[in-house]
Formats: sequence, C-alpha cells, structure tokens
Amino acid sequence: MQPLYHPEQIEREAREYWDRTRAFHAVEPAPGENARPKFYCLSMFPYPSGKLHMGHVRNYTIGDVMTRFHRMRGYNVLQPMGWDAFGLPAENAAMANGVPPAKWTYDNIAYMKQQLQSLGFAIDWERELATCRPDYYRWNQWLFLRLLEKGLVYKKTGVVNWDPVDHTVLANEQVIDGRGWRTGALVEKREIPMYYMRITAYAEELLAALDTLPGWPERVKVMQANWIGKSSGVNISFPCELAAGDTPPPRSDDAIAAGGTTLPSPPGGGEEAGRRAETAGGRGENIGEKGVLRVFTTRADTLMGVTFCAVAVEHPLAALAAKGNAPLAAFIEECKRGGVQEAELATQEKKGMPTGLFVTHPLSGEQLPVWVGNYVLMSYGEGAVMGVPGHDERDFEFAKKYGLPIRQVIDWADRKPAGNFTDAWQPWYADPGICVHSGRYDGLDFDQASAAIAADLEATGLGEKQVTWRLRDWGISRQRYWGTPIPLIHCRGEAGHEGEAGREGEAGRAGCGEVPVPDDQLPVLLPEDLVPDGAGNPLARSQAFLACVCPKCGAPARRETDTMDTFVDSSWYYIRYACPDQRHAMVDARAGYWLPVDQYIGGIEHAILHLLYSRFWSKAMRDLGLAGFDEPFARLLTQGMVLNEIFFRKGSDGRITYYNPADVDLKTDEHGKRTGAVLRADGQAVVSDGIGTMSKSKNNGVDPQSLVEEYGADTARFFMMFASPPEQSLEWSDSGVEGSFRFLKRVWNFCYRLSEEFDSDGGIKSIPEVEPHALDPAQSETRRQIHTHLKQANYDMSRHQYNTVASASMKILNALDDPVFAAFAYSLDISGSREKARNARNTVYKEGLAILLRVLSPITPHLCHHLWRELGFGEDILAAGWPEPVEAALLRDELELVLQISGKMRGKLKVPAGASTQELERFALSHEAVLRHAGGRAVKRVVVVPGRLVNVVV
Repeated sequence: MQPLYHPEQIEREAREYWDRTRAFHAVEPAPGENARPKFYCLSMFPYPSGKLHMGHVRNYTIGDVMTRFHRMRGYNVLQPMGWDAFGLPAENAAMANGVPPAKWTYDNIAYMKQQLQSLGFAIDWERELATCRPDYYRWNQWLFLRLLEKGLVYKKTGVVNWDPVDHTVLANEQVIDGRGWRTGALVEKREIPMYYMRITAYAEELLAALDTLPGWPERVKVMQANWIGKSSGVNISFPCELAAGDTPPPRSDDAIAAGGTTLPSPPGGGEEAGRRAETAGGRGENIGEKGVLRVFTTRADTLMGVTFCAVAVEHPLAALAAKGNAPLAAFIEECKRGGVQEAELATQEKKGMPTGLFVTHPLSGEQLPVWVGNYVLMSYGEGAVMGVPGHDERDFEFAKKYGLPIRQVIDWADRKPAGNFTDAWQPWYADPGICVHSGRYDGLDFDQASAAIAADLEATGLGEKQVTWRLRDWGISRQRYWGTPIPLIHCRGEAGHEGEAGREGEAGRAGCGEVPVPDDQLPVLLPEDLVPDGAGNPLARSQAFLACVCPKCGAPARRETDTMDTFVDSSWYYIRYACPDQRHAMVDARAGYWLPVDQYIGGIEHAILHLLYSRFWSKAMRDLGLAGFDEPFARLLTQGMVLNEIFFRKGSDGRITYYNPADVDLKTDEHGKRTGAVLRADGQAVVSDGIGTMSKSKNNGVDPQSLVEEYGADTARFFMMFASPPEQSLEWSDSGVEGSFRFLKRVWNFCYRLSEEFDSDGGIKSIPEVEPHALDPAQSETRRQIHTHLKQANYDMSRHQYNTVASASMKILNALDDPVFAAFAYSLDISGSREKARNARNTVYKEGLAILLRVLSPITPHLCHHLWRELGFGEDILAAGWPEPVEAALLRDELELVLQISGKMRGKLKVPAGASTQELERFALSHEAVLRHAGGRAVKRVVVVPGRLVNVVV
C-alpha cells in the first residue's frame, strides 16, 4: 500500500474496475427467480447546459449515497441517467454561436457525461437516453396521437405573448415591462391555434391521490393541492340587455399565455382568504339581447356588496364596447402588452375603463356598471369578476382609484376598523363573518348566507352551486424549432388550400384538413442541421420538412411546425429508463418490474409543474393500458440549494459587475475580524451582497471540475454530504472542503499505518469474528463506541441524514485511532500476554475498519473501494454487505454516572452496568465525595436516574 493519498490515481482505478465489471448494470430477475427487493432511485435528469454546477453534484451525490446503501443491503438497484435535451436555451446558444442546436446539445452531453463519470456515480449508463433523439421522441408523438384519439388532446385558439421582431411566442417570464426579453420589441397579445392536453379531466384524481403519498414532503403536496385549486361556490348570472345588433363576437377559447410553461399563480393576501370571483361567464353565446354575464364566486355571502362588474381586456363584452370607442380600444391594446400571470396582475397598478354597458344585480335588481380591468385574468376562468370592493383587496384598490361605491356587507364581532370602513384596506376585510346591510340575509354567517343566496338564485334561474378548479388544461404547443415535432399533417387538397373545395365544374377537391401521421411513419424527424436566426421558427421555412403528402388522400400537404413543450419530454422519461432499448413499443414488461420510482430526488422549483404533469402522464398511460401504477414516484426528496457569497461592483453608469469569490481576497484586522474584500486582480474593493444561491448570473459558482482536479471526487462528495442535511441549504466553505480532504487523508494514513501490522499478523482474509471474553476493558469500550456510532449511522441512513452519517464515520475513526487503545500498536514484542492483547486489539481494529469503510463507502466510494482491496477484506466492497451493530457489543461492563449532592455535581460514580437501584444508592453513599461534602448532615433521600445520575439530598 502506498504511503500517500493520491485521489486522482485511486479514483481512476476504481472507475476502471466498475466499468470493466459492469458493476452498476441493472438486470431484471428472470421468471421464477427468487427476486431480491428492487430499489429504483432517480434524480431529475439535467439539461445539457455545458458543464455541471454544484447543484448537480449535490443532487446526484444524494441519490448515489442512497443507491449504494441499498445495493449493499441486498437490493436490486437501478440508478439511470439521461438528458433533458430539448428547449429554448439550445436555440439561443445556436443563434449566439452560429451552430445548430443539435451540435451544441450533443457536445454538451459528451462533456457533462464525462464530468458525471469522474464523480463516481453508480449509474447504469447502458440505459442512458436523450430526449432529443428520435428513438425517444418517437414515443412522445405516438402517445400524443393516442391521447388525441381519446379526446385528451385537442386544438383551440389561445392567447399568447407574440414578439413581432423574433416572430415567436414568449413565455410570461420572457416579457419584461411589456417588451421581449431579447429584442426589446413591444409584445403583442395574439390568438393563435394551439394544442392542449386535457389534464383537467384528471383534476379530481390528481387532488385525491395526494393523500396516498406519505413519502412526499407535506409542503409539496400543499403546493400541488393549491395549484389544482378545487373551489366550491356559486355560478351567478348577471342579466344584461344589449342594443339590437350588438351581440358580442364569440369568445375564442383561451389558454395560458406564453408558451404555456407557467400557469396562473394562486392569489395571495385577501384574495386567497376571500372569494376571487373570477370565472365562469362571458362566452359570447351567453350574452345576447337578453343574455347574462356569468361569474363564479366562492363568496356568495358577499353578493349584496357588489357595486360593479369587471371583465378582462380579451372578453367579448370588452370587444363589443370598444366598437366606436377609440379611448377604450386604445386602453385594451395597452393592457394586451402587459403580462398575463395572476401573480403579476395582483401586484401591478390597477387600471380600468368603463364600457358604458350595465348588468342587473340578480337579487336587488340594481344596475351595475361593467368595466374593463387590467387585473382580471382571461385565461383563469372566463374572464369576469363581480366587484365586491368592501371584501376583496384588488376590488378595493380599483374602487378607490375610480370612485366606485364600497359597501360593507360583512361584520366581525371582535374587529372594527379604526376609522371609516372605506379609509384603508385591512386584510381581515376578506374574512368570513356575519352578514350586514344585506336585507333578508342579515345576521347569517358564511355557511348560512351562502346556502340561502344559492337557493334564492337557483329559484330564479340566475345561479347554481358549482365546483371549479384553478387547474387549466396544459398547452403544449411551442412555435419553436428545438423540440418534438407535433405529428399532424395539414392536407391542402387538390385546390391548393387547406380545406378549400374546388369551384363547381372544375377539378378540385376539399382537403382532408388536419390528419394524424400514421404510426408506421413515426417518428416525424426533426432536422438537426437548422440554425435559428431569430426570425421565427426555422421549420416554417424548411421545405424539406414542410412538404409532404396527405396520408389519407395523397394530395400535397404540409407538416405541423409547432413543437411540443419540453415538459412532455420529462413527463415520462422515468418509465423509459426501464426499457430504453425497446424499439417496437413505448414500454414493455420491464416497466412493470421497476415502476413506480422508489425514490425521486430534485429541486423544490419542480414541485408543481413537472411533478403534476408527470402524475397526469402516468395516469393517462395507465388508462391506455400502458402502465400498471397510479402514481409515478413513491417517495420524493427535495434537496436544498447550494449557497455562496456574492461580490460585486457598481459602475458609474449604474451597471453591476459580479466577481467570483475565488477571485476575491478578504481583509481582516489584527483581531481576525473581517473588514472588507478586494479583487485579487487589481486590489480594489468589492462589495459583499451576502449569501445567495450559486448562479451564473451572480458569478458565485464553484467549478466542480476544478474541485475534483485539486482534491478528488471523494472530497467533493464528502463535503456535500457532511456540510448540511440533504433537504436544507448548503453554504459553501473553502475551509470545509479543506477539512473534508484532511479527514480522507487521515483515513488513508491510519490504514497505511496498520497495513504492515496486519501483514505481520497474517493479513486480513475476511472480516473477523470478535470474541468478547478475549478483550480487555479498553478494547471492549472501543468496540462499544464503534457499534454505537454504527447504530446511529444506520438510523440516520434510513432517514437520509447523511451529514450525521459522515459525522459517525469520523467518530468511528476517532475511536480506532485513540492513543490509549493503540498503546501496543507498534510493539514488536509479541511474547506471552502481550501477544494475546495485540491479537485481540487487531481483531477490534479489523472489525472496526470493516465497519468504517462500509459506512463511508456510499459517500466516498473510490477511497473505500481501494482500501477494502488493499487491506485484504475482499475484491469488492459493494458485495460485502452492509454492517449491522452487534447488540452484545453495545453493552457496557461498567457505567459512569454523574454524582450530585443536593443537586450540585460533585464527581463521577463508576458502577457495574447491571447494578440495581439499591446497589447504586449504596455505591453513592460510600463515595468519598458524599462523605466529604455531606459534612455529617443526615441524608434525606437518594434520587436515582437510571443510566444518568445519582443525587444524594442532605
């Protein structure tokens, strides 16, 4: 065994061994085989951005520790890896570098794969997949067509953010102050045809099934439940009369704006506590000369407080009112350049204009003005609210601004406003209470008033109880290139235009319209040689892609140029890992063995959309007979973020430049107190912005590759596990990395010192059996400490507290490396009793080292693999089995208790481990400290706390 720890050498050798033996290749049991329990551990796959960051290292190390632990416990383990490879970042990089997204993506995959392999993760690389490869996205297309057949995919017109310069749809987060993030052009709201998946068909099941997931963090389940947003309330009709011929245009169905990667955020503040009377009415067919404006509310008890109604700028009534009203039309166009997310609308300045139209209060008959409001969200519900400014914060702000009446119709026995009710909004105005100023409903509480008002509305045909959902169908269309092509063909027919029939007497025939691509023509290949230039989707300009023939009639046709949302790719990849080589079906019987995933690991930022879509996808596949499970992920761990200090300078032009902490020197005074920081390159001061999440934008990341090259992968892994529990944030510390490296060197040095000792003792042929009677008290105590720490480590492993597992390995080494225990370590005099003592001690050493290396192995696998072999324990530590504490070793022969006299500590009391209470009292009363401090006073009583202390009260 070499004397010095060289991580680069031993880590390379360990990885070569694992590759050579296919150590991590997962194999399904043969039919009839006595199968081991299976453990499918999956970390969310990465986007191939170019290089790993510390968040990746932490996430995958957590999963790898879990995987190796279960493997050593005898489980059949699967830990796969792949690449979430489609998406807009590749197009942006392509435009910046002038290369096709495919080349940029595949080059990044190759580099990042090498980085992952250098960290020693126990990944079955034979199951690797990339979502941009045809053998994967073929099945996106195939399932899309099956869902289309089942009515779970449909097409409708949706409102999107349109960048008129880039000719592309923008996600909500790409619209900044009403302008495109890249071009700065004023964003337009356009209605374009889009494809949707009917996730709302599963809303009830998605909500109810959250109760079947005890292995999920409670906060994630709450976030999902809030997003699904089941609300019970009343659908209220507000009659309206319009002038003859003024029927509004039919309202096109809307979807989430923006590429659909975000949904409306749940409202906060008073709106969350109150009603949010958004939804339900407003379809053009429901508003005629004697029509109604329908509004859903969960707060029917506030109906008598309605003083106006407001509609979204895209609402048919708004379009009707804007005819011949230039100021209103201009206002509507201005609002359309804003965002469409509810969270954004809730915080922006409330603006509105009257339409000149009125609706009738369904109970009082009062005429209520209809306004257009920029805070009303069309894509949530049907774009109308009943304005109750006395009991909704947004309505209150709107009414105050435009001088609309504010009525109090709810009272609270224990709360009163300091001044007039209308002076300032109070959060509790939105709370339920007792109805006042509400006519026949006065004195009723929330439940009573809601029931009475609903009954009265139903009796007049102007309302009905209803359950609504915040969840909206999933818009999957993207007017972008780098994604899965939607497998539809638009048949133009012989007349040359889609759906246009030839004129009578001419040779012409209507086209077939929208036609699914036949299964035997899948996949529809995405050309990989196109380079986006910012002028819209390059697929729309590629005749090689566009031109095709109709599968039904053979006439000229064109392909659909929209591609699928990348959430489609990640909604089922965990299933494909079970059978990535299956060419003839989306899944096969192997998925039935591995699924569901036993442990899923990823960031809290994916707690809603990705997890929700994956849950929907698995249920849809179940109902198509493709999956035999209801929920895809049995247990979920959301790891904390990796944090580091942020340093910056602000220039005279106001621009901020961030500097990496590795390039900054800290200044301290003579007492070691920090006084400032300077950039090493120029010695000039930089400002600390505190601790924040590692990110490229703040330039406060640490390069994992540099860390591995300097200290080795095992040091990086150990620090990541030791510094913090997995679900908490981890603050980066250079000194912590150094400390981790020192510990691993200490493990190495200790093993090296003992290797010659073991060689002279005949070496290690196997893990020895310890004979307790052959141990002296010091050896028994050392063994007890080792097994005590092992017991704690096993408990912490089961609850994923890997920081304390790392700490336990340190404590085991401390026990083994204790100078008292090692008193005979280097003696060459092996005669008589000294030889027996030496043999007994070496037995404890060997057993303790076998425990230490196995406990440490999931965290630092390269080091432990090498030492296990060098010390002679065996060929492969992964095959050694996980250690379990020996109960007999945990017992003490002698206990040391605290000795108190009248509650004050006066010494320590050593007693036999099995001493009775009476014996403990006798030992205490005869102790010299009691005789000295009692001073001849009579003993009143003796209090014994077993295993801890004896208190002699005088």
